[in-house]
Amino acid sequence: MRQQFETKADLGRQCLQWVESGHILRQATPRKARKLRKLSAFDLVASMRKPVTEDHELDIIRASIHRTPIASIVTDNRLDDNPIVEANTAFEALTGYPRDEVVGRNCRFLSGSGTEPEARGVLRSAVEQGRPTVVELMNYRKNGTPFRNAVMIAPVLDINGNVAMFIGSQMEVDPADVGSGLIRARALQLVSRLTPRLRQTLELMASGYRNKQIGGMLGIEEKTVKMHRARLFQALGVSSSAEAIRIAVEAGIPFNNRG
Repeated sequence: MRQQFETKADLGRQCLQWVESGHILRQATPRKARKLRKLSAFDLVASMRKPVTEDHELDIIRASIHRTPIASIVTDNRLDDNPIVEANTAFEALTGYPRDEVVGRNCRFLSGSGTEPEARGVLRSAVEQGRPTVVELMNYRKNGTPFRNAVMIAPVLDINGNVAMFIGSQMEVDPADVGSGLIRARALQLVSRLTPRLRQTLELMASGYRNKQIGGMLGIEEKTVKMHRARLFQALGVSSSAEAIRIAVEAGIPFNNRG
């Protein structure tokens, strides 16, 4: 449900501002009252000053995928068998499955007799290790039609650094591009334009870290991380963290090993 909040202290009202810049919920106070805007929509957010409920985090992650044209889902790694908890309309269009038929199920239902065991093994290993990956494999629509699917998954960390969720996206591969490496080549071209600092930021984003965590690892302030993230989106020509992370994984940017 949409809800508005007021600021407190010297501004006299409390405001929870949801900012689209990463994977986890963040509470922020606007710098100037005149810049306040009424907020009634959840966005994908990167960091927080105070812990929030898991339900709030889940709401933020769920809502974020509805702003991308790429078929996307969110899975909850805290639940048994890492089930889907949200799917966008692009996913419904790609697979033919309506949202209410996929929520609560593991993504393996898209597999069939022609799905490569090696590719499924890569995805399974990435989930177990909590790391991002991209793999191309044969999947099947609801009507049984096979299609080549470039699947990307990336972790979403909680405040303790544990994998709470995964963002997954799917893109149908044109038959002419199968095995040609064009997807990776396009991603590499985009990443090659980034400055070293923006590339570092993208690498940590793809590893599931939040703004505050990224700032600590790079030795910069959180507000500077947010500035880098905005510049990163502009350089990659994307509007959401999910799209930026997909490019990172497709390009093969090494993820940060959490040990």
